[in-house]
Amino acid sequence: MAASKPVEAPGAGGGTAGLSRWQLALVLGAPILLGAGAIYMWGRRAARRGKGASERKTPEGRASPAPGGEGGSGQPDGPGHEEMSPLGRAQAAKNKGNKYFKAGKYELAIQCYTEAISLCPPEKNLDLSTFYQNRAAAYEQLQKWTEVAQDCTKAVELNPKYVKALFRRAKAHEKLDNKKECLEDVTAVCILEAFQNQQSMLLADKVLKLLGKEKAKEKYKNREPLMPSPQFIKSYFSSFTDDIISQPLLKGEKSDEDKDKEGEASEVKENSGYLRAKQYMEEENYDKIISESTKEIEAKGKYMAEALLLRATFYLLIGNASAAKPDLDQVISMEDANVKLRANALIKRGSMYMQQQQPVLSTQDFNMAADIDPQNADVYHHRGQLKILLDQIEEAVEDFDECIQLRPNSALAQAQKCFALYRQAYTGSNALTVQAAMKGFEDVIKKFPKCAEGYALYAQALTDQQQFGKADEMYDKCIDLEPDNATTYVHKGLLQLQWKQDLDKGLELISKAIEIDNKCDFAYETMGTIEVQRGNLDKAIEMFNKAINLAKSEMEMAHLYSLCDAAYAQTEVAKKYGLKPPTL
Repeated sequence: MAASKPVEAPGAGGGTAGLSRWQLALVLGAPILLGAGAIYMWGRRAARRGKGASERKTPEGRASPAPGGEGGSGQPDGPGHEEMSPLGRAQAAKNKGNKYFKAGKYELAIQCYTEAISLCPPEKNLDLSTFYQNRAAAYEQLQKWTEVAQDCTKAVELNPKYVKALFRRAKAHEKLDNKKECLEDVTAVCILEAFQNQQSMLLADKVLKLLGKEKAKEKYKNREPLMPSPQFIKSYFSSFTDDIISQPLLKGEKSDEDKDKEGEASEVKENSGYLRAKQYMEEENYDKIISESTKEIEAKGKYMAEALLLRATFYLLIGNASAAKPDLDQVISMEDANVKLRANALIKRGSMYMQQQQPVLSTQDFNMAADIDPQNADVYHHRGQLKILLDQIEEAVEDFDECIQLRPNSALAQAQKCFALYRQAYTGSNALTVQAAMKGFEDVIKKFPKCAEGYALYAQALTDQQQFGKADEMYDKCIDLEPDNATTYVHKGLLQLQWKQDLDKGLELISKAIEIDNKCDFAYETMGTIEVQRGNLDKAIEMFNKAINLAKSEMEMAHLYSLCDAAYAQTEVAKKYGLKPPTL
């Protein structure tokens, strides 16, 4: 697929493969692993593991937030009842309510818990909080969510770190569509439970995704188009070898007398918007490309198909997929157009579909591209990346092999094949195949010493293997080859944190990335994650918001909003309950 960064395989975070990035923004030590590869969304795997998990249905018998039996010193109504203390009578009413609860007689249980609340001395905070929580549990069985939330609020006021009441209120807020309140409660629960309870983690993951999607949908619809940095654009086009629109102007397309003038832009011979757009590409004057391509399209010029593809490509680069799709559709349907233009349009539309989490449509486009242009190495290269993302490693390797057969000097395809084989070996815990894959990286960088991506992918694998010193050397090689690649500085900065716990050096390198490319959303995201761990939540939120404004897709923006909302929820939890996760 069209990508500017090394392929990031699911689960490549080593020991963190079970965590989602919002959780990584909360848990100590997380950001150092963000650069080691893409991570399975925690909820997907946890949801499968948690299918059989049962939720506690019975009310509590004591006030302690720790798990326990019904307990309590009171006895049910009977002889001697009149001699009981007020608390004893309250406990007896609660115990009676518990019996009704277990029998499924929730209305009667509520009456008993209400009696317990009225009998309990007001200074007995923990007991009183239990009675409110038990009544909330009964209301929950009747799906009276407002009453559940109200009673849990009473319980939490009396016992601010009451996990069960906080979690039950979070679930009630979810049912009432109070996502912000739900997130704050479940964040408090996650911190109190040290991120060990699957149910609370799943709810947090769910509500963060919903909030992120809602906010991203509104923000992305109204966002101002933003051209990425020149480095990003050049990196994007470098992932194609059969892309006609990214090739330099042909000799006959330039004016001979102008093209040799130093310091002056050469002028194209023809009055063609497309050729002028190509000229602007060579000059890195990217802001004019869409308008010049539009002129060619409106004039129905002889380069109309090329102009449509070029305009679509830059629509994708500025994050306007809805504008790109009609242009791509039109090129794909032009049966008399150059087959390489059509195949390239299919690759880009397939990549767009994958960004939009439509893998079936994405796969269809890549397969169609292979059918119409079977000798196009780009098709197999980008489809191989798609297969890695879909965790179809064997098929990915087959595609990379096909790409290499068509273009033996494709260093990137060979490096990514090694990475696919490494991921397959690593996830299979096969030491011999891991060793073979690592040797494969050595062979690739020896054969292609100027392929920065080869060193970057090898560094990710070395980091997995905790060979930090050698990984650091590989990142240095990347920087020597591509000193303007901001992403490499971010990965190297993360490595310093994992390897040496050198926070200052890590932040220095990530700051350098931002200095090189102030549109590097990955740098802002990583900086925000680190600031969360340092306890600098306001700074973290500022960094996440900068990344949000640079997001290249609605899906990416939703993910960033999830990180930002997770940080904001922590600030609210800290204010209300004085709870904070560990910090660096």
